[in-house]
Amino acid sequence: MQTSSSEINKRPAPSQLFSVLRNRWFLLDIGMLIVSIVLALTLNMQLYAVSLVAGLLGVALAGYFILRITLRPVQSAAMSEAAKDIRSGAKAYLRRQIKTILLVTPFFAGLLFWILDWKAAVTGVFGVLTSLLASYIGMSVSVRTNLQTADIANEGKRSPFRIALFGGSVMGFCITGLSLIVLSFLFSIFKDPNALIGFAFGGGLAALFAQIGGGIFTKSADIGADLVGKIESNIPEDDPRNAAVIADLVGDNVGDCAGRGADLFQTFSDDLVTGSIVAVAMASVYGQIGIYFPFLLQSIGVFASAMGIFASREWKPGMSPSTQFSVGLFVSSILGIIGAMSMSLLLLDDWIIGIAATLGVLITTIASLSTRHYAGMEGKPVKNIATASSRGAALNLITGIAYGLQSPVLPVIVLMAVVVGVYTFSNNNLLALVAVNIGTDLLITFIMAADAFGPIVDNAAGIASMSRADKAVVDKLSRLDSVGNTMKAITKAYAMISGTITAFVIFLTFYKLAGIEAIDVTTPFNLSFLFIGVCLPFLISSLVIGSTAKTAVKMVDEVRKQFAMNPDIIKGTAKPNYSYCIDIATRNALHEMILPSAVSILVPLVIGFVFGMNALGAVLVGSVACSALLGPFFNNTGTAFDNAKKTIENLEFSRGTPEHIAAVIGDTVGDSLKDVAGPSTLIFMKLIGMASLLIVPLIK
Repeated sequence: MQTSSSEINKRPAPSQLFSVLRNRWFLLDIGMLIVSIVLALTLNMQLYAVSLVAGLLGVALAGYFILRITLRPVQSAAMSEAAKDIRSGAKAYLRRQIKTILLVTPFFAGLLFWILDWKAAVTGVFGVLTSLLASYIGMSVSVRTNLQTADIANEGKRSPFRIALFGGSVMGFCITGLSLIVLSFLFSIFKDPNALIGFAFGGGLAALFAQIGGGIFTKSADIGADLVGKIESNIPEDDPRNAAVIADLVGDNVGDCAGRGADLFQTFSDDLVTGSIVAVAMASVYGQIGIYFPFLLQSIGVFASAMGIFASREWKPGMSPSTQFSVGLFVSSILGIIGAMSMSLLLLDDWIIGIAATLGVLITTIASLSTRHYAGMEGKPVKNIATASSRGAALNLITGIAYGLQSPVLPVIVLMAVVVGVYTFSNNNLLALVAVNIGTDLLITFIMAADAFGPIVDNAAGIASMSRADKAVVDKLSRLDSVGNTMKAITKAYAMISGTITAFVIFLTFYKLAGIEAIDVTTPFNLSFLFIGVCLPFLISSLVIGSTAKTAVKMVDEVRKQFAMNPDIIKGTAKPNYSYCIDIATRNALHEMILPSAVSILVPLVIGFVFGMNALGAVLVGSVACSALLGPFFNNTGTAFDNAKKTIENLEFSRGTPEHIAAVIGDTVGDSLKDVAGPSTLIFMKLIGMASLLIVPLIK
C-alpha cells in the first residue's frame, strides 16, 4: 500500500496544527511544568525541584511510549521470526558490553577516590550506571519497535511513522529524564557542583565504551555484508542469504541507538556539571539561582521537546515524514527559545543570557542546514559524488573527500563568531557561554528521538525484506529509511556542534579552576604540547578505523567461507550461521576498543602529572581545535558517500552496475568515518576535558 503523491502533497487544515493542544499528554506536560514552578517557589526557591519534575516527566513519557509499543500484538509470524535473531543478538552484545564496563567501574571509582574524594567516586558510579540504564532501556525498546514498525507497514491500515517516532522518543526521554533526576538528587545531597564531576566523567566512560565498541561492531558487520553480498555475490541489501545481515541489523541498534544515546547522555551531563561549576565561580553576580540555572534551561528543553514530538505525530499519516519532523523541530525550537528568554529575564534579570541560549539554538540550525547541503540527497555535493561514480571508485572517493574537507568550515566559523560575540557583549561572562552551550543541545530529547528513528526504520525495512514482505511494504519502509538517513545526518551535526561547544566550555572551566590566565604558545615548550593535542584526535581516529578494518576482514572471511562451504546458502535453500558473525563482531569490538579508551583517559592524566598545568592546557586547546574540524569532516564525508550510493540505488536497474559498485566502495569507506571515527572524536574531546578537570586539585 503505497502513499500517493497527492496524499503527500496534501496540506492539513489549520485546525490540525492546534489539535495537539487537546492531547492529554500535552496537558500533562504543561501541568507538570506549572507544578514544578510552584514546587520551586514553595520550597524556598530550591529550583532543582523544577529539573526533578522535568526528569520525572521524561521518564513518564518514556514509560507511556514503552506501553504503546509492547502491548500491541504482532500480526506477522514471518516478521516475528525474522526479528528474533536481531533481538537476541542485540541483547547478547549489550550484556557483554555492560559486563565489561562493570568490571572496569571499581577501578574507575578507585581512581576518582584517589584523585578527588569519596563524593566524586560515588557520583562517578552513578554516572556509569545511569548511562548504562538509559542505553539499555532505549535499545531494548528500539529492537521491539523495529518489529512493530515493519508489522504496521505490512498491515497497511496505519502509518508506521508514529510507532517509529515513539520508539526513538524512549531513548531521548530516558537520557535526559534519568540524567536530570539523578543529577538533581545528587546535587540536593552534596550541594557542590564539583562533586558532580565524577558523574560527568562516568557518563563519558560509558559513552566511550558504547560508542567506540558499538561503532566498530556495526560498521565491521555493514562493510562485511556489503563487500561480499552486494559486490561479490550481487545480492540485495538485507538479503537473508547473507551471513552478516543479522550482525549488520544488530549493529544499527548497538551503534546508532545505544552508542549515540550514551554519547548524548555524556554531552547533556557535561553541560549541567560544567555550567554549575561556572555559576559557582560567578555566585557574586547571580547568587544561588545562577547555580540552578543550567538545570532550569535543560528542563525547559525537555518540556519543549515533548511538545515537539507530539506536534510531529499529530500530522496525518499521508503527510511527508520530513515535514512532520520539521514541524516538530520548529515547535520545539520556538518553545525552547521562549522558555530560555523567560527564565533569563525572570530569574537572572539578564536578557543577554537568554540571547546567548537563543544563539545556541540557531547555531545548530545553521549546522544542520550546512550538513543537509553537503550530505543530503538533494544537495549538489551528493549528486556530484554519484555522477563521479560512473568514472570509477577513485573519482567517487576523491570527490567525496574534497566536499567533506569543505563542510566543517562554515559551521566552525559561525560557532566561533557567536562565542566571541557573546563573550564580548556580555563583558567576558562565562555563564553566557554556558547558555550558548546549553542552547546547542536544548532540544537534545527531540534530536535523539529523530536520530533513533533512523535505525528503527532501517531495521524495519530489513525485517520486511528478510520476511519476504510485499514489495509495496518494503518500498514504504525504504522511503522512511531515506528520511531516517537524512535525520541521522542532521542529528550528527547537532551532536557535533553541541559537543564542540561543550568541550570548549570544559577547557574554559579547566582554565578557570587552574588559575591559568593565558598560555604563551610562542615558547617551544607550550607550542610542542599544542601540537601534541592536535595529534591526539588523529591517533584516536586511526585506532578506531584500524580496529573496524581488522574486524571487517574477519567478517568478510567468514561470509565467504560460509558461501564456499555450503553452496545451498546462496541458492536460498539453507540458512547461514548468523550467530557466528554476531560473535565475531562482538568479541572484536570489545577487544579493539581497549587501546583507544586507554589513550583517551591516560594521556591527559600523564601529561598533567608529569609536565604540569600549562602543558595540559595547551594539549586541550590543540585537541578541541582539531576535533572541531576533524569530526564534521568524518561525519559529512561518510554520510555523503552513503547518500550517493542510495541515489544510484534508487535508479532503476542500477544494482550491480560499475557505477553502483563504485558507490558501494565509497560507502564502505564512509561507514568507518561517519559512524566510528566521527563519534569517537566527539567523545574524545569531551572526555579529555573532563579528565583534565579531575586532576586540577592535585596539580594546581
